[in-house]
Amino acid sequence: MSNYIPLKNYFDARLAQLLSNKISPIYSGFPHESFIKGVDELVEGLELKDRVAVITKELHKALNLPYVDALNVLKQITGPENKTEKGMFTNGYFLMPIAHYVEVYGLNDFDESMDALYEITKCHTSEYAIRPFLIRYERQVLERLRVWAVDENAHVRRLVSEGTRPRLPWAKRMDVLCGDPLTNLTLLEQLITDNSQYVKKSVGNHLNDLSKMYKEETMRWIENMHKLHGNKIIWIVKHGLRSLVKAKDRNALEFIRQIGG
Repeated sequence: MSNYIPLKNYFDARLAQLLSNKISPIYSGFPHESFIKGVDELVEGLELKDRVAVITKELHKALNLPYVDALNVLKQITGPENKTEKGMFTNGYFLMPIAHYVEVYGLNDFDESMDALYEITKCHTSEYAIRPFLIRYERQVLERLRVWAVDENAHVRRLVSEGTRPRLPWAKRMDVLCGDPLTNLTLLEQLITDNSQYVKKSVGNHLNDLSKMYKEETMRWIENMHKLHGNKIIWIVKHGLRSLVKAKDRNALEFIRQIGG
């Protein structure tokens, strides 16, 4: 008999209780009971994203603070960094409403919000929350991402790739950055030889997205990267070309054959 519990079922009154237990010692005015009650009454019958949105809205109402003050409270409950390469659905899932809080309420406070997303992604992920900031502040976010691409933390480096993926699952599709696939590819160039398998998988998924939108540009870039790095990047190459290979694209198949795939 399976013990599987759908992820959405974790986002209910029990999660509200968990968040309240973490917030109350920091913010003595937090309305513990009304927050839990509000979440409990509103999440029934909703799917995951809508449940997260409910908890975020109820959290905003319960904190009843200006955004930056609320953020200073929430940043204190993120807990220790995720030292594993397991993703957001294993470690730090309770922080989804916190990341969403920044996404919904923080767009007018760029520096504070970006600093918060940087810290949150070390414990959970900011791959969804960063996307509205990319849309509004594309150039400024890109400046941050170029720095984060060489960060010592693998989760931060992964965010550079995952947060900018055009076809990130569960997220609204985006075009490439600055309307030019080379912008995305230039970011990935800093990550193509990353030592983290977690980062490598994201880069491969990102390339797979791009191959569906800009096949020729992506193929040309991958070929150039292979000339530079050889079979050190062969896993990423295969992962990034998997959709073209599945579609029996002649150029992709021939390239994989040439590199011994």
